[in-house]
Amino acid sequence: MREVPPYEKATAYGSYEAGLRELIHLLKYDRVMPAADILGRMTAEALQDITSDFGSDLPLVVPVPLHETKRKQRGFNQSEHIAQAMVKASGLKLELAPELLERKRPTESQTGLTRQQRIANMRGAFRATNSVQKRDILLVDDVFTTGTTVSECARVLRKAGAGKVWVATVARVLKAESSFARVEGEQEHALAMAAGAYA
Repeated sequence: MREVPPYEKATAYGSYEAGLRELIHLLKYDRVMPAADILGRMTAEALQDITSDFGSDLPLVVPVPLHETKRKQRGFNQSEHIAQAMVKASGLKLELAPELLERKRPTESQTGLTRQQRIANMRGAFRATNSVQKRDILLVDDVFTTGTTVSECARVLRKAGAGKVWVATVARVLKAESSFARVEGEQEHALAMAAGAYA
């Protein structure tokens, strides 16, 4: 039996393929910064699936951090830019708290690793920088693959005293082994938004 993840629920805008993958790559690897606004709006749309679960104290928004080396190499953290745009587009009084979590050691790419290798790769990679006593958290990342990264982030935050943790990503890799996330949104809508932004 699969163990219960350390977060309440995960939501994603669409599947990690075609136009949506290209849009994420434009931001991540080609540094097309306007893509962050579109991806943030998409994530805000996916957020509607879980906002009814939030309490009266809205969760702090924590983007999944990059290690300092990777951040310097890339020049920015794409998850932080997506989270900023999501907060702006959500219409909710959400507070961005990127300083609450840090990646204290670099990790290798998760691509091609088994589930156990992914868990070992991420174990001990993150650290909560402040006490988040009883505050609920909304973790934001670009892509949900198997959930190993966000699970480790959620585990660390819960250990530091966080209440409930939710996860919102732009895209979700659709695999049978990743059964925790609900995917919202349509690929055609993503392509239409992308086409409109770059027309």
